[in-house]
Amino acid sequence: MARVVLKLGDDISTDIIYPGRFMATVLPSETPQYAFADYPEFNEKLKNREIPPGSVVVAGKNFGCGSSREQAASCLKGYDLIVVARNFARIFMQNAINLGLRLVVCPQIEAEEGDELEIRPDKVINKTSGQEFTVEPLPAARQAIIEAGGLIPYTRQRLLAMRGKKKKSRA
Repeated sequence: MARVVLKLGDDISTDIIYPGRFMATVLPSETPQYAFADYPEFNEKLKNREIPPGSVVVAGKNFGCGSSREQAASCLKGYDLIVVARNFARIFMQNAINLGLRLVVCPQIEAEEGDELEIRPDKVINKTSGQEFTVEPLPAARQAIIEAGGLIPYTRQRLLAMRGKKKKSRA
């Protein structure tokens, strides 16, 4: 079960998620401190670790629009947040997948801050309201990258598996 810790509307830009004035800080180990910096109460809760990993940010359409800055995804990944949105901006989605940020495309999602969500591969169940919403699953290859923790861990796993197969075939 995951709790909704922030509800946002449509067209949430990367500048809202990770304000451009912090672009001098780009290391994934440092970006989380600036997540939603212009939402000071929420930002403080994140920095003080008052929001548990696996908590949910719910948004409307076009989440992550605007610039292509990957820091918008890395700052959310740093807190292990899950983003459930009606849909995502294309570049943000790819950056998020590459970094292993868990995304859920749920075109009809309705939830409020504090609601408890059960996130399944095919649907999201709002346990608070009793409503169920269909999920648009990501392609298997993209989901595999997220499950591996991002593109680098995924590639590492694939290379190690290939190397293991080569060693077995030589034996």
